[in-house]
Order: sequence, then C-alpha cells, then structure tokens
Amino acid sequence: MKTIRDPAHALARELAAIRTEFQVPREFPPAVLAAARTVAGRAPTAHQDWTGEAFVTLDPASATDLDQAFCIEAAGSDLILHYAIADVAWFVDEGGPINAEAWARGETLYLPDGKAALYPPVLAEGAASLLPDGPRPAVVFSVRVAPDGAVRLDAATRAVIRSRAKLAYASVRDEDLPAGLAELSARIIAAEAARGAARVDPPEQEVSEGPDGRLTLAFRTRHPSEDRNAALSLACNMAVADALIAHGTGLFRVMAEPSEHAVRRLRHTARAFGIEWPERATLTQFERTLDPANPRDAALMLAIRRAGNGAGYQPFRSGETPWHAAVAAPYAHATAPLRRLADRYVVQAALAVAHGKPVPEHVTDAFAKLPKVMARADARAGQIDRAVIDMAEAVMLAGSEGATLGAIVTDIGERGASIQLRDLPVTARVDASGLTPGDALDVRLTRADPRARQIAFERLS
Repeated sequence: MKTIRDPAHALARELAAIRTEFQVPREFPPAVLAAARTVAGRAPTAHQDWTGEAFVTLDPASATDLDQAFCIEAAGSDLILHYAIADVAWFVDEGGPINAEAWARGETLYLPDGKAALYPPVLAEGAASLLPDGPRPAVVFSVRVAPDGAVRLDAATRAVIRSRAKLAYASVRDEDLPAGLAELSARIIAAEAARGAARVDPPEQEVSEGPDGRLTLAFRTRHPSEDRNAALSLACNMAVADALIAHGTGLFRVMAEPSEHAVRRLRHTARAFGIEWPERATLTQFERTLDPANPRDAALMLAIRRAGNGAGYQPFRSGETPWHAAVAAPYAHATAPLRRLADRYVVQAALAVAHGKPVPEHVTDAFAKLPKVMARADARAGQIDRAVIDMAEAVMLAGSEGATLGAIVTDIGERGASIQLRDLPVTARVDASGLTPGDALDVRLTRADPRARQIAFERLS
C-alpha cells in the first residue's frame, strides 16, 4: 500500500507539509470517536461459532488493522480456502457518524510516517481487527480452488473466529503456516500465468542512511510469504466477482490494457536500466522475468505499475463483463474493508447472494455512488504518493548538484522530454529539442530541493 517508508522519521518536516497540502486528516471528530467506542462493544449475535477453526493472519509485523485471517482444508483434489474478512458492517450503522466519516475519507491514506485510517482505531485496530487476542466477528468466504487454479465461491458465512497467531512476513516459517498454503498459492499463480495476467507487485522503497551518512532510497526485501498471501486475496476477490456477476449485481475493480504508447515508453525505461527486453516479448511476458530482489528490476517494476491506465470501480451492467486487464479476469475488492470503503458493501452483497437473499437496498444504492467516491479517494492517495516520491528523490540527490548522470529519453511531450536516469530510480524532464524517445544523453543535476519537492537537470549532450 505504501511506496516510500521512512522508519527513522528523517523526513518529518517535509512530510508535515505534504499532510497539510493534501488535507490529510489528523484525527477523527469527537462524535465519530464516541460512536466508535459505543459500537466496539457490540456483541455478534448473527454469527456462527467458528472459534474451533485454526485461523491465522499474515501481515507486516507492525500491522494492527488486520482485515484477513485464513485456514485451508483439503477436499479431494481441491483445496478450500476459508478466508475470514473483518465484519466491519457489523459495527458501522449506515445512518451514523462513523459511516458518514468513512464516505468522506474513502480509504486509508498511507504516508511514510504513518497513516490516516478509514475508521477510528478502537475499531480498525481493536474490535473489528482480526487480532489474536480474542474472538472477532468476520465474514468467512469459503473459496474452492481446483488443481488448475480455477476458483469458486462455495459459501459466505457470518462467523465468530479466533485467530491462533499474528504471523509476520519477515519472520514466518513454513511450519507456522496452514498446511496447503504453498500448494494453493502455487495453483493461483500458475493460473495467472495461464490466462496471461500481468499483476506487478514491486517491493516498497524506504528512506535509509547510506555508508556516507546521507539519506538514500533502497528497496525493501519482498518475502515469499507476501506473494503467497497476495494469492489468497486474489483467489477470494475473483471468486466473489464471479458470484456477483452470476446474480446480476456488484461493484468491480476494472482496468484497461496499457496503451501502445505506454509500452513503448517502458521499453525505453528498460533500456535505461540496461535490462534486455526481447523485441517479440509482450509486456506481460517480459515483466514475469523481472526479479524484485534486483534493484534495477525492482525500479522497472515500479515504472510498470505507474505506467498503467489506472484502475477504477464499476457497478454491474447487464450484458457487460467487468474486466481487469492486470488480473485478466473479473475482479472485485472484498478483502480489505478496514482500509477501503467499497469493500464493506461488496462483502455485504456477496453475503446476501451466497444465501439466496436480495442484496440490501442500501448496498445497491451505494454501488451507484461508490465509483465517484473511490475515484476521488484514489486520486488523493495518488497525489500524495507522487508528492512523497518527488520529495524522496530530491532528498536522495540533495548535495549532489553539479553531478553528471547518464539518462535515456523515455517520452516526448508538451512539457519536454521525459528521462529515466540509468543508475537511479529517478525520472525527470529536460529540454526536448532534437531528442527522440530512446536517445541516450548525459545530464547535469542543477537543483535538488526537498522542501519544494523539485529536482532539475540540464542537458550536456
């Protein structure tokens, strides 16, 4: 969810300015906090008892807003993923102040020095979070995964669960995880490759201190457990999407294929990093060869993610199949209701159709309004992400004014030539006179201002 991390809080002043500029909420209104404290004690009365099942969570070690817990069982040659999702709707009254504030926020905003949560901590990091300190209400999606990776939603059950352990990506051992996880995730990943999916999961960047004491950007190691965990969410979200489509309802995450122009630009970016991209290889085929443990590959993976057409939300439309190009399948967001407003309503719709009941009217009404609300929230999150990247690039280059660096032209536009530095994950613009995409050139750094979040280069060749 985060592009840049700053665990040492070296960028406090600059980040405070970003929070002010983009009006990142600092706290919740008193009425919202009071309502959250009241509903936090709401006892689950519409839930089955699943506390005997061995659910666990798998997240970053520092995470406390835990949306998902899981356990796995074998069913002949199939595997059944029981994916427990925080039952946020149990705590949030549609006409109450918590809901109104959530609609205003749309999603949790992440910055290197902390987050602005969608729901108050007493819920998001307490009563609604699937922490292992007691029973929690959840909606359990039982997803059947066939040997070929095909998924189907078998059931959706409101249940009380008890997580056995809060496992962390960096420290988890295979023996800590439910039996069948490796096989289940392998099936999902193989099915992705078979249908030509192109999901890109680059590692996060973080601000760190180099050997010379200067701040720099480094890629955090991505652990295999993260990819396995991502496969679980993918399987559940696809199964939920199929179930909703079959019942003529839902809200879906959609994304178009990258444009030919974007792919050409990425080919130039690959050349800038010295990465061979075979002429006949498609973007999907090529990106599957990238290794996130290699800094240059990781930087290119970030460029690919940022070059996409952008995903959006779309309610069900009769006669139309909602499509997510990166997933190469219909896809719904249902697995992070503590962090995304839309997920809460998708979970409620899936729960209704799984039991043969009409989708509640307030949910269908929400599906019509959510695309605009989520687009606004996503746009603000993207603006914050871009501001943080600009600031971090300036921090990394500050003090190196006058240095000469190699670059490749990736695109030509009205604002000049876009360039990608060869040795750093940094993009910039220079005068485009006489340049064409793919040209190599040397540039001199003339400005690196972290407070203004600006860098500038002049052409030397």
